[in-house]
Amino acid sequence: MTAPRHIAVIDIGKTNAKLALVDLPTLTEIAVVTRPNHVLPGPPWPHFDTEGTWNFLLDGLRQFHRGHRVDAISATTHGASAALLGPDGNLAAPILDYEHDGPGTCADVYDAIRPPFVQTGSPRLTNGLNVGAQLHWQFLVDPSLHARTAHILTYPQYWTHRLTGVIASDVTSMGCHTDLWVPRDGHLSALIDTLDISGKIAPVRKSTDILGPILPDIAAATGLAQDTPVACGIHDSNASLYPHILGQQGAFSVVSTGTWVIVMAMGGRDVTLDPARDTLMNVNARGEAVPSARFMGGREFELIQQGHPFSISTEDVNSVLVDSLMLLPAVESSTGPFQGHPMRWAGGTEPETGSGRRALALSWYLALMTGTCLDLTGANGPTIVEGPFAQNPWYLTMLAAATGRPVRASRSATGTSFGAALLFGATDALAKPEEVAPALNAIALANYAREWRAALGLE
Repeated sequence: MTAPRHIAVIDIGKTNAKLALVDLPTLTEIAVVTRPNHVLPGPPWPHFDTEGTWNFLLDGLRQFHRGHRVDAISATTHGASAALLGPDGNLAAPILDYEHDGPGTCADVYDAIRPPFVQTGSPRLTNGLNVGAQLHWQFLVDPSLHARTAHILTYPQYWTHRLTGVIASDVTSMGCHTDLWVPRDGHLSALIDTLDISGKIAPVRKSTDILGPILPDIAAATGLAQDTPVACGIHDSNASLYPHILGQQGAFSVVSTGTWVIVMAMGGRDVTLDPARDTLMNVNARGEAVPSARFMGGREFELIQQGHPFSISTEDVNSVLVDSLMLLPAVESSTGPFQGHPMRWAGGTEPETGSGRRALALSWYLALMTGTCLDLTGANGPTIVEGPFAQNPWYLTMLAAATGRPVRASRSATGTSFGAALLFGATDALAKPEEVAPALNAIALANYAREWRAALGLE
C-alpha cells in the first residue's frame, strides 16, 4: 500500500493546540492553524477545554481537506494527562489540568502506594505530573467516579478515539512518568491493581498502529473520505525523537532544547538512574526503554542573559579560559541534576550582564550541564542537538570537547508534528544532522570541562 501523502497532525501542547498538515514526502508543513489550549476553572477541577479544541480541530480538518486534501490523521500531545470515559464513550469527568495542586493534598497517601522508581523509572513529581497521582486523587474527591469510569485512555488517544471510536492507549504516553508502566519489561505496573483499574486501562498499543478509519459522522462533518486512516498517536517528546530513530544507526543520543533541555540516550551503557538528579525512563515509539534526563536550560539561559544580545569575541574566549571563569550549578535549582545547589560564579567576580564573557560562560555552563545529563543516562555514540541550542557554536564545541564524542546539529525541520506524521512511514526527506567540527582550542575546552567538574566534586 502506498503511504498517504498529506498527514493532518493534531498537536496539543500545554500552551497551544495546533493542527498541521504535513506533506510526508518532503516533510514540510503546508498548512497550520493554532489556538490557545484553554484551561477552564471548573467545576469539578481545572480542566482542558476539550470541546473548544474539538470544534477547532474539525474546522481545521475541513479547511485543510478543502484546500489541500487530507489523506490520514495522526496525533501527538503533552504527557501527564488521562481521559476517563464512561460506558457511552463520553468523558466521565473533565480532563484534569496536571498543574492543579489537588493531587498534592493527598501526596503522603499516594506515596505509600506508588511503585518504586527502580521498577517504573518514573520519578515522583509535583501536583498531577504523575498520572497515577491524578487518578488516585480524582477517585478520592469524587467517590462515584471510579464506578462511572469504563475506560482510561492516555491523552493522544482521547483525540484518536473521538475520530475512530477505538479505545486505546499508546506505549510512549504510558511510559511518560505515569507510575503505571514498567518500561524495561513492557507491561503495566502493580499500581493498576492497587487503584483497581486493571479492567479500565485501555489496551496499550504501538504509536504506529493504525486504529482504523474515521467515523461516518466525522467524514460527514469534515468532507474527508470515510476510509481516512488514523494512527494511534504519540507523546510529544517521543515524537521529536522518532525521526532520529528512523534516521540513525547504532548508539546515539538526542538533546532536545527549549525551555527544557531533555536528553534521551538510545543504545547506551546500562546505568542505574537516580530520580534525585531528574533522570527518568521514557519509552519510545518502538516500545523500547529510553534513559532520559533533563534540566531547565532555556529558562536558565533567559535568567542569566536577561534578554541582552548574544555576542562573543575571541578576546572573550581567551579571557574566560585564562581566568577559568565559570558558572556553577544550578541557576534553576528546583530541577535538573544539581537540585538544591545554589548558583555561584568561580574564577572572578560575576561578569557584567550583556557582556561577551557572561554569554560565553553561560553557553559553556549549559553544555556542561548537558554533558552531565548525557553521562547520567549512559549515553554513547554521537550526540544530536536540536532546537535553539543547535544554533550556538560555543555550546556545541564545548559539548563535543567535554564528552569526547561527536556532536551533530540538527538544523532541519524536526519536532513533534513531523515525528507524528512519520508514524505513517519514513521519507527520503529526513536530513542528516551536520557534524560539528572540533574547536581549534579543543584541548583547552576539555581542560575547562575537567575544572568545572572538579569544582563540583565530580572529578
